[in-house]
Parts: sequence; structure tokens; C-alpha cells
Amino acid sequence: MGACLALCSLASCASCLCGSAPCLLCGCCPSSNNSTITRLVFSFFLLLGTMVSVIMILPGMEAQLRKIPGLCQGGTALPGVENQVNCDVIVGYKSVYRMCFAMTCFFFLFSAIMIRVRSSKDPRAAVQNGFWFFKFLILTGVTVGAFFIPDGTFNTVWFYFGLVGSFIFILIQLILLIDFAHSWNKAWVENAENSDNKCWFAGLLSFTFFHYALAFTAVVLFYVYYTQPDNCTEHKVFISLNLIFCVIISIVSILPKIQKAQPYSGLLQASIISLYTMYVTWSAMTNNPDRNCNPSLLSLVSNVSATESSGSTPGVVQLWDAQGIVGLIIFLFCTLYASIRSSSNTQVNKLMQTEEGSGSGGEGVVGEDGIRRAIDNEEEGVTYSYSFFHFHLCLASLYIMMTLTNWYQPGLTTQTMQSTMPAVWVKMSSSWLGLGLYLWTLIAPLIFPDRDFN
Repeated sequence: MGACLALCSLASCASCLCGSAPCLLCGCCPSSNNSTITRLVFSFFLLLGTMVSVIMILPGMEAQLRKIPGLCQGGTALPGVENQVNCDVIVGYKSVYRMCFAMTCFFFLFSAIMIRVRSSKDPRAAVQNGFWFFKFLILTGVTVGAFFIPDGTFNTVWFYFGLVGSFIFILIQLILLIDFAHSWNKAWVENAENSDNKCWFAGLLSFTFFHYALAFTAVVLFYVYYTQPDNCTEHKVFISLNLIFCVIISIVSILPKIQKAQPYSGLLQASIISLYTMYVTWSAMTNNPDRNCNPSLLSLVSNVSATESSGSTPGVVQLWDAQGIVGLIIFLFCTLYASIRSSSNTQVNKLMQTEEGSGSGGEGVVGEDGIRRAIDNEEEGVTYSYSFFHFHLCLASLYIMMTLTNWYQPGLTTQTMQSTMPAVWVKMSSSWLGLGLYLWTLIAPLIFPDRDFN
């Protein structure tokens, strides 16, 4: 009897994987909107690819694979079995490049297919919201094919694709952080005003002070460890400029005219943007090829001098470091937030091509079988741009590739990785453009008073 029930359950899941959105996703995740679940599942595909990339880049993975008999070329052999797999390709940065290339192609394909989908009545909406098993097969097939790409110039060319895509994605991350900070500040201020409970204001003040304290501490540490009295001029300029810009946006955010035009503008948003700017500054400085201006965290903790660390074996780099881990955490937060967000901010909705909404959940619909299923909330019109959402995940795939490889550029021999100044300038320019974008969200209502910027 247990086996029969298990088979019935598997059959139900199989039909769910091949059906359309209202049946499929939604029977598995009741009390949710169809649009939200679709974004979560696509985000899960991205996170799954990210997990595979992380596993493949772990130190010692190649040595472990070579222990499997009959697998890797040059590894343990089996009598009568020829080792066919080049384990130098399926681990390390080469595997990350190919895995992220496959995810980028997958999401770009769907971005092209879903252009100008207006509602769930469009036949392409069924492809967007269903057929997950076949989508998984497509992603798997593209991934397997990517590992057959010869080295050649692929690694170098794809590195520059990653630079451009990551630059755009950093800006999208900043937009999402601005939206999150705005929603957070608005919700807590409204709670404080409606309940006359001053604890909400105390909470806002505490988090604002905490963010500024972290940002200021970061600036001090940057000057101490990433600059030298007679060297590292670029770092001094980067840190000083971003510190000045953060002070400017903080002052502008609390000006009376800004407060009058945007009552929910405040220091909380500015503090989050300042802290994120300091992270991007740190991330940029860790890509400086001059090891005297870019000490590793290991050398800082163990008091190893920069000269000693710079004398290490050329070409041997650490692809997994602290700034990469922080970058992944921010990426995970922004990806999840992009999947469930339903913003009331008109400016951000226009930038992200989403519609204003009141929430991501619903009461669900009870079917004839008594099971509560998710709501198809897009019959009259989509709540987000299908095409732009996939383009966002496409850029996220490139950002993951650059983060996991620490933005290092493949060497000409395809066996080495090295820090480069282009990665530094890409990150710094994205931080400046992001600060400018946030400043624009503050002053735009004053420049165009006849437009709706609520």
C-alpha cells in the first residue's frame, strides 16, 4: 500500500512538472501568487547552478576527482578503461566559466522568447509558468554542451562579457537595495505614526547608526591596510571620493525641500547605500594587481608582510576569498528580493519594469479536489516583465562567474589567473554611477514637480 501511494505521489509530481502554471506550481505552493512562484523557481535554477559552480571551485576538488578510477586523464585507471575526462576543465575557474555560460544562454533564450508578453492569456505565458521538467532538461543539456567548448580564446572573451554584465548587475543590485531601504523606512515610519509606539523610531535610528558605524569603520580600515604613505594613490582617491559622495547623499537626503517632496526619504536609505558603496570599494581594491596595495586577508590576520605575500608563486591565486563570500550573500538577498518584491515605489517599478502591488501572497483558490492552489494573478496583465526578469537573471549569471573567480583575468596560457585594473575600474565606476542614481531619486521630484514620484 505504501509503495502504491508513493507511485501515485510521483505521478502527481510528474504531471506537475509538465503542466501549466495554475496547476503545476501552484498546487505545490498554495496561498501564493502565480507570478511569485514562477520567479522563485527560475531563481532556484540560478541558485542550483551557483551551488554546482561553488562545489567545482572548492580547493582540492580536482585531486578528489582524480581518485575516482577511470574518470580523469592522468588519474587512477581501471584495466581496460581509458580515462576520457579532462578534470582540469571540470574544476576550477574553467568550470565556473562554462557553468555560468550555460546559465547565461538559458536565461537569455527565455528573455528573447518572452518579449512583449502582456498577460497569462498569451500562449508564451504557459511556457513561462510551466513545463519545468523540460526546462531543467534544456538547462542540463546546455550545461553539458558548454563543457565541450575548447579553451582557445573562450576564457578571455567570456571574461570581458562578464565584466560588462557584472557592471550592469551591480547597478541593478543597488536599485533593489534602494527599493528595499525605502520600503523598510516607509513601513516602520507608518507603524510608528499609526501606533504612537516610539520603538519603531528607535529601531530606525539604531539600524541607521549601525550602518554608518560599519561604513566609517570600513573607511578607516581601508586607509590603514590598503594605502601607503608614498604609494597606492589610486586607492586613496577611491576611498576619499566615495567617502565624500556618501556624505553628500546623506546631507541631501535630509534637506527640508527633499523631505517635503519625499516624506519617507531619510538617513536609513543613505546609510545602506553608503555601506554598500564601501563594500564595492573594498571589492575593487582587492583586484589591484599591485600586492603592496592589496594585502590578502590571510596576510593581515597572520601579520605576513605584503612583500612576502607578493613573492608567492606567480599564477597561483585564491579564487575564494572574503569579499567573494560577502558578494554572494548580497547576491542571494537581491535575487530572493527580486523574486518576491511587490513595490509601491513608482520610480523603481519603472526601472525594474514591474507593476505596483500590495503583496506577494494571496488566499489561494480551492479546487474541486479540495486542494488550495495558487492564484493566477496575471489574467488581466503581467505583474512584471517576463523578458526583463530573465535578462536580470542572465546578468546575475555573469556576476556569479566574476564573483566566484574573484574577477581575475585568465592568463594567456589558460592555466593562470591574474588581477587586473579593468576589474577595479568597472567596480568603481559602477559605485559612482550607483551613487548618482540614488542622488537622482532624491532630487528628481524637485526638478520635475509635475510628475508622480511617489
